[in-house]
Formats: sequence, structure tokens, C-alpha cells
Amino acid sequence: MGLLFNNLDLEEILNYLKRLENRIAVIEERLGIKPEIVPEPEKDELKIARAKIEQEEKLEFQIGQFLFAKAGIIVLSIGIAIFLSFPYNTLPAYVPSLFGYVIVSILFLLSYLWRKLFSLISSYLLGAGLTLLYFATLRFYFFTPKQIVSGLALELLLLIIVTGITFFISVKRKSRYIALLGAAFGYAAAIASGEAAVIFPMIAAVSAAVVFLKLRYEWDNLLIFGILIAYLAHFEWFINNPILGNSIRLQTSPPSNLIFILLYVVIFAFGTLLRKENSKEAFHAALGSALNAAGAYGLLFLISMTAMRKYVGTANFAISILFLTLAIVFWVREKSKYSTFFYSIFGYLALSAAIVAQFGGSEYFLFLCWQSLLVLVTAIWFRSKYIVVANFGIYLSIFIAFLIVKGTSGGIGLSFGIVALLSARILNWKKSRLDLQTEYMRNAYLITALFVIPYALYHAMPHDLISLSWVGAALVYYTLSLLLKNKKYRWMALSTLTLTIVYVFVIGITSPDIIYKIVSFVGLGIALLTVSVFYTRKKVKTGSE
Repeated sequence: MGLLFNNLDLEEILNYLKRLENRIAVIEERLGIKPEIVPEPEKDELKIARAKIEQEEKLEFQIGQFLFAKAGIIVLSIGIAIFLSFPYNTLPAYVPSLFGYVIVSILFLLSYLWRKLFSLISSYLLGAGLTLLYFATLRFYFFTPKQIVSGLALELLLLIIVTGITFFISVKRKSRYIALLGAAFGYAAAIASGEAAVIFPMIAAVSAAVVFLKLRYEWDNLLIFGILIAYLAHFEWFINNPILGNSIRLQTSPPSNLIFILLYVVIFAFGTLLRKENSKEAFHAALGSALNAAGAYGLLFLISMTAMRKYVGTANFAISILFLTLAIVFWVREKSKYSTFFYSIFGYLALSAAIVAQFGGSEYFLFLCWQSLLVLVTAIWFRSKYIVVANFGIYLSIFIAFLIVKGTSGGIGLSFGIVALLSARILNWKKSRLDLQTEYMRNAYLITALFVIPYALYHAMPHDLISLSWVGAALVYYTLSLLLKNKKYRWMALSTLTLTIVYVFVIGITSPDIIYKIVSFVGLGIALLTVSVFYTRKKVKTGSE
């Protein structure tokens, strides 16, 4: 009975608590009070601890499984390559290469057997095997006191076969890393040939293979690698292949190597231009265009300026046409910003170099001055604010160089002022095409003209007519302000007249020439009165309206 009673009391207490909990829940629901969920700190701390352990284990596996595997195979390959490079004078010439092929066979076998169980190590072993296969084949002719093959042509054929096998495996496995090896093997074979007639076509052929694989599998890194190694291989030829043990000496022939540089430009440009239509111009595309333009022009300029100076003008003009054509193609095809910028900038630079090489004396300053106007027009067409800003900097640099070299040539100096005025006018005319606050650039050009034109007239005109020529420039500014309805030209006119007043009062009074004094003061006085009447009438007209 006592136990039954106790059980009944406990059941009533539990029912009471349950009813109480339900009432509290109803009250909280009506008042909109959400029940507070008390976090379980022990569980949160446990999760954090587990995550930390997992992160440490992940890093450990990254180092132990991936990094050590790659480093181990690289170290092993280098060790075997050094072992194979010994001369071994007491052994037959074919023994080191034969031993190399045995090691290659073992590596290929292990790569095949471990392709499922250790896929990562299997791929590394395959790459190491291909590298040692190339090196063992290279030893048939190089790194040995007695060649195994009968001539360099046969050695080159064997190296090409190994390169082709490497590219084939990269396609079968869809491995960009093995493709990188194939490209390196191809360029190395070109250098090993030592003959210009072989080197340049091989560099072009390997570059074409690189571009093909890049376009087919979107291996952007392969294109960047190809661009760097191709121009480096051409440079290696230019300095007489010191990697083969030759003394450094600049090659002076054949001049056709400059044509092949242009061919490399076209091949690598296709690697960016023909990418998939839905592919935006991302970092790799911009980097590829920049490296292609910079590598090609740097190499061509170096060769033409040091060893083949008689081709400087022709080579620079040819590559400038090519670069500007590529810039136009990139703009028309995909409205490219970065590729268009890089190719056009290097195109303008090459054109400037061609002008300097072609014309002597101070004539090239005149052509460089008007070239900046051409650059500005194309920059507006390309909608490139970067080219517009860069062009203004180049324009100022050319003018400063002109002042240092030929500062007294007033005719050319006047051209700089006219170009500044025309540039400002073109920027105002086509300002809607630029994502740029062209107001600042227009002001910069106008301010430049404001100082350049009086300076040029000072050196171009006879001493007696300097002040009158400045008055004439001010009148031209007033005329432009009326025709174009732009008050900036009126401010330029006022500034020029103020400068003329200062000049006349400082120079005119001290001049011993009486006729010069009369002409200067009378001419300036008439001009100032005319301007005063103009402003008076304008004020009256404005007030009446």
C-alpha cells in the first residue's frame, strides 16, 4: 500500500508539472516569447577541437603524401641524371644510356602498377621517367667523350621522337604537367641543334603545339610557360648557346631571325585570341598578351640595336605594324581592354623607335610629336583611358627631351603646341567614348599649349615680332572661344596677353630699337583696347538680356 501510494503521488506530481509546463508554453506563445535555447559549450568546444585536429592532419598529409612524394622523385631524378652525366671513360659509350633506359623502364613499370593504388606517385614517376628518357637520349651525343649516334641530325631526330611521345602521353592522360615537360623537351632540342636553320622553325613548331594544347584543354599555364621559354631559347641562340659550352658571342646573322620573332608573336597571340567564346579576358589572358608583347619586342630591340643595327628601323616598323594590327583585331573581335592595351602600347613604342632610327637631327621630334596625336585617336577608338593617360606622359617626356636636345627650334616647338590644342579638342569631341574624366586631361593639354606656344614663338619669330606674335596667338584663342563656345580659350587669351604685357614692359622699354618700342607698345595697346571693348559689349548684352 505504501509503495502504491508513493507511486500515485509521484504520478500526480509529474502530471502537475506537465500541465504547468503546457500553461507556460501557451503564455509564452501569446506573448511572443521564444523559449531560450541554452548552448552546450562542451559540444561546441568539442567541435572546435575536432576541427583543429582535422586541419593539422590535413596539413600533415599534404606535406607527407604530396609534397614529399614530389620532392623525393625530383631529388631521385636529379641524382640519376648526375649519375648518367659522368664520362665513364673506362666503359663503352652506350652503357650509361643503356643503364638510363633500364631505370626508365623500371619507373614506367612502377607508374603502371601503382596507377590505381598510388595515383599521385604514379603520375610523378611517369614524369620522372620521361625526363630521364630524354636525358638518356641526350647522352647519345652530348655529355660523353665519344658519341654513340653518327651525327647531330640523328640525335635531333631521337629527341624529337621523345618530345612527341611526351606530348602524346599528355593528351592521353590530359595532364598539363606532362605537356609542360613536352614543351621544355621541344625547346631544349631546338637549342641543342645549334643551327639557326633548325632552331627557329623548331621553336615555332613547339610554340604552335603549345597553343594547340592550350586551346583544346584550356591549359593557361602551358601558354605562359611556352611564351617565356620560346623567347628565352631564341635569346640563348643570340648569345651563341653558352649552355652548350660555347663562349658568349652575339650572333650577327642571319637577319631572318627577326622575322621568326614576328612569327612567334602571331602564334602566341592566337593562343589568347582563339580561346573559347564564353571565356572572359581573365588574368591569364592579360598576362599572356603582356608577356608576348614584352618578350618579343624586348628581344627584337636587343638584337637589332646591338648586332644588327642596319635593320633597326625596318624591324621596329614591322613589329609596330604587327602589334597595332593585333590590338585592332582584339578590340574588334572581343572589345578587349588588356590585350588591346599591351599590344598597342608596345606598337606605339616600336613606332617611336622606328621614327628615331629613320630620321636624323631634330626631324624625329616633329614626327614623334604628331605621332602622339595618332596614339590619342586610336586610344579613343579603343576606349582606353590607360592609353590616353600614358600618351600624355609620353608626350611630355618627348617635349622635355626636345627642350634638352633642340630647345631653340621654334618651328618644331610650335608643332608641340598645336598638337596639344588638337588633342584637347579631340578629347572634348569624343569624351563620351571614354570611361575617364576627360576634363582633367583636356586641361592638361591646354595648359601645356599655353606655355609651349609662346616659348616656340619666342624662338621662331624675329626679335622685333615676338610680342606681336603673342598678341596674334591671343587673338586666335579668342576666335576659337567664339567658334567653339568654350570659355577656356578666353582664359588662355587673357593669360597670353598678360604675358605679353610683362614682356613688353620688361624687354620693350630696355630695347635700344625705337621702332621696335613703337610697334610693340602700339600693337599691344590696340589689342588690349579691342579686348576691353569686346568684354564691355558682352557685359552690356548680358545685362540687357
